[in-house]
Amino acid sequence: MRKAEIKRTTRETDITLCLAVLEYGCKGSFKGTSGIGFFDHMLSAFASHGGFDITLECKGDLEVDGHHTVEDVGIVLGTALREAAGDMKGIKRFSDILLPMDEALVMCALDFSARAFLAFDSDFRAGMIGDYDTQLTVEFMRALATNAGITLHLKKMYGENDHHVTEAIYKACGKCVGDALRIVSDQVMSTKGVL
Repeated sequence: MRKAEIKRTTRETDITLCLAVLEYGCKGSFKGTSGIGFFDHMLSAFASHGGFDITLECKGDLEVDGHHTVEDVGIVLGTALREAAGDMKGIKRFSDILLPMDEALVMCALDFSARAFLAFDSDFRAGMIGDYDTQLTVEFMRALATNAGITLHLKKMYGENDHHVTEAIYKACGKCVGDALRIVSDQVMSTKGVL
């Protein structure tokens, strides 16, 4: 089992995250809390559908707002994914999905290649979902992609309910990351021989 434990402390957050990449097809789980209820729901969706066991201890400056907490969890989770991927030998590398959730449809395509990039195309109707600022979805995904070394494309095809759209984004990303990390050979999936 591929695992990583990352601790990051700043003046704004104190985060410890443990990650285990499960065998492909296994349901993952999320334990702990960020202090932001809806964000915990999204982390649970990411873990469950991606096949990751994630344990989070997080103290953030929520008296300011949720920005530092959400972004820093993205940094730590991305770092853990990159560490768990190791030398990336044999990983599938590419993955994509069209993921529906009720009236919402989201596209995710990614390359787990050590080349970080985010293309994010989604608008939201509401500023907040519970105690979660919808603007933080792109901040989390940018931090995740940058620190994991993923070329990540996310696009809302359509959808009206921000809860459904946001959850579809997290589920689609989790599924694709889990799929891309599948060991499918004993070779590095690159014409260069390295990733």
